[in-house]
Formats: sequence, C-alpha cells, structure tokens
Amino acid sequence: MNSEKQYIELYEQARQMIFDHAPEAMNAVRDKAFEDFKRLGFPSRKVERYKYTSMGELFAPDYGLNLNRLKFPVNPYDVFRCDVPNLSTQLFFMVNDAFYQGAQGGLPQGEKDGVQVCSLSTLNSQLSTQNSPLPSSLLPIPYGKLARTEDDAVTALNTMLAQDGLLVYVPKNVKVDKAIQVINMLTLPQAAPDTSLMVNRRVLIVVEEGAEVKLLFCDHAADDHHFLTTQVIEAYVGENASLDLYCLEETHIKNVRVSNVYVEQQANSRMRHNVITLHNGITRNMLNVTFKGEGAECQCNGCAISDKQQHVDNNTLIDHQAAHCSSRELYKYVLNDQSTGAFAGRVLVRPGAQKTSSEMRNQNLCATKQTRMYTQPMLEIYADDVKCSHGSTVGQLNEAALFYMRQRGITEKEARLLLQQAFVNEVIEGIQLEPLRDRLRYLVEKRFRGELNKCEGCKLCH
Repeated sequence: MNSEKQYIELYEQARQMIFDHAPEAMNAVRDKAFEDFKRLGFPSRKVERYKYTSMGELFAPDYGLNLNRLKFPVNPYDVFRCDVPNLSTQLFFMVNDAFYQGAQGGLPQGEKDGVQVCSLSTLNSQLSTQNSPLPSSLLPIPYGKLARTEDDAVTALNTMLAQDGLLVYVPKNVKVDKAIQVINMLTLPQAAPDTSLMVNRRVLIVVEEGAEVKLLFCDHAADDHHFLTTQVIEAYVGENASLDLYCLEETHIKNVRVSNVYVEQQANSRMRHNVITLHNGITRNMLNVTFKGEGAECQCNGCAISDKQQHVDNNTLIDHQAAHCSSRELYKYVLNDQSTGAFAGRVLVRPGAQKTSSEMRNQNLCATKQTRMYTQPMLEIYADDVKCSHGSTVGQLNEAALFYMRQRGITEKEARLLLQQAFVNEVIEGIQLEPLRDRLRYLVEKRFRGELNKCEGCKLCH
C-alpha cells in the first residue's frame, strides 16, 4: 500500500465521523481538499519545492489519529513550566490539535477590545446561537482561502483531516501589549501508550487594519513516542498592521513536523517571522508570503541546530505582487554528526512590482565531514526597477580563529562552542521580544553543550 492510499481509504471510511466532530467552516472545504489530495498524491523529490525531503516516506508509517475526538486527561498547566523570565505572555495551549479550554489568562486585551483567542469549534457554537464575537465583515471566516489545497498535497491532507483549529483575531487599531504564547503539546492517551500518533493542527490569524500583535508558538512533546504533526497556519495582515510570528521547536528525535505557513500582507503592513529549530527529529517548514499592497515589508529569519540523524528543511517563497515592498531573509544552520540541512528560498517579483527591495542570505556551518547541507537561493524577476540580492555559503569553523583562541588558553571544545554561538547570534538578535531573545541565547548555549533539557519544574520529556 502506498502512502496516499491509506489516507484516501481512511477518509472514505471515516468521512462522517470527521464531519461530525468538526465545525462547519472546516467541513465546507474538506471534500475539495480530499479530491485535490487524490489528484496530487504526496510530492516526490522531483517536485521542486520538495526535492530535499521525501514526503511519501514520512507519511508511510501507520499512524493513529484521534478522529473521534477523545479527551486526553491532561492539564497542561500541571506539566508545563516555562521559566522565560519577564516574558509576561498570555499563555494558551494546544493539546495535540485541540485548543485547551482551561486557559487561565483570559483574553489578551480583555473582551472590550474584541481580541479573540479561541478554538474554531467554540466559534462555530457561538455562530450557531447568533452570538458571534466577530464583526460581520469577517464572516464567513476566511478559513482555507490562503492555504490552497489545489497547489500542495500536504496542505490538502491537513485540510481534509483537521477537525479543529485555533483562531487569533485582533480587531482594527487594537495593539496587543502582551505577547500571546501558544504551547503546542504532543501527548498520548493513557489507554494507548505505545501508539504512534498523527496530529493535524490548524491556525487562523487575522490582524485587521492598524492592529499589532506578537505571537509565540512553542512545540513540545510530553511523551517519548513517535509523533507526526502537520500544521497549516494562515495569517492575514491588514493595511498598516503589524504581526510578529515566532515559532520555536523543542521536541525530540522521534518527532516529525511538517509545517506550512501562508501570509498575506496588505499595504504598509509589517511582518516578522522567526523559526528556530533547537531539537527535533525530521522538520520540514514551508513559508509563503504574498504582498498584496504597496509599501509592505517582511523580515524572515531562521536558525537550525542539529546533530545525530536530524533533518531540517526550510523552504520559502516571497511573492512581490505590489510595488515599493521590501523583504529580508536570513537563515543559518549549524550541523553536527550526520545531520542534514536544506534551504530553498525563492523571491518572485511580478510585472509591475517596481521599486522592490529584497535580500536573501543563507549561511551554513558544517562541524563534521559527515553532515550534508543543500542550499538553493533563487530570484525570479519580471520588473526592471528593483534592488534584489541573494547568496549562500557553506563552510567549517575558521581554523585561524580556533588557533587564536587556543593560544589564549581557551580549550578547543570551548572555542568551537563560542564560535558556533557567535555564528547563530545574528538570527537571535533579530528577535524583538527581549526576554525571549535572552532566553534563546541561554538555550542555544545549552544546545551546543549537549545539555538542552526541559525548564526547571517542567515534566515534559526531552
């Protein structure tokens, strides 16, 4: 049985169960996603955007799914302790693919400001009772509009199987002072402790005109078992709005994570996207950013630290559809042991997108001869008044710098650690949340020392 067939048969057999436990907005696009998935199948390495990660192999194992929406007896506030000092976030949880309703922090700005952080199922219940917290201009909610299932098989699979999701809505001109932190926690039910679990997570972010918000997503695993996570994030950034989106992965070697992020920006909007992979098994991140209005700008940074047999693949597309927009990309990898890294970035400047400014950099450090790094920066330009550049480097530690440090009494091990830390520091410095930036410096140092572990008092496994 090939990888596609088991999911096609699963959907055909469990379609009614999936529909019964999902909100209307998700069901409205589900059958189309199924037809698109049947047509596309998992992309092979011959597909340009997937040439460095074999999707069919990742999805081939027989994973269990919680299609009947059984409640897992876990209180994430009891097992998760985040000791990021002075971060002062509003804390929410996703347990596997379900929003945890026992949130202690309430709404980030209070109900009077109209900010919503809730599950799509909860929103569906409110809509059915004509008690919607959202303005009529947002209804129906724009679920599945950016994440086009006809173009990507993984997005189609997620759309046909996901049964709930997270909505973050920030109304016009509202500035959320405290960052919103969402902990994505992977866990198994006590009745099936040896099951390999597949989780299909969905997130919808709407930042209206003039609004500002900072979001921090942290991926953790509470059990030392095999997990496969598909994640699709759709983010709408309105005119003159600002969105900071930070994604931090600290799972374990048995975890497979496939994440697709779709962002649409209107005129004069600002978006920062930072993806940090500190510990993982196999990770494949895709980012699509589309400029719909003039004057929009984005800054996309990434950092990956890997060893053992770990694999990290980042793929980006910045689509300049409007004039006077700017994009900046910086991705850095540090690879040890027999790990593998890949980066493929494409900047598309469409006809009429004059005065575009774009810069893409990918810099990579291979600490051993057994590591492999694949890098492919690309520019595709159909306008004649632009300023675009791209570049990539792959190298090893500077032997002269190592010699200089050892001459001054620093051991070789410590010198290598310091040089690796300095190499990734440029990405960390781009994080605007100062407490998170300070905490990441500490976590990165522990990661290079081989000491990365859970926070003090936290029961999550690493």
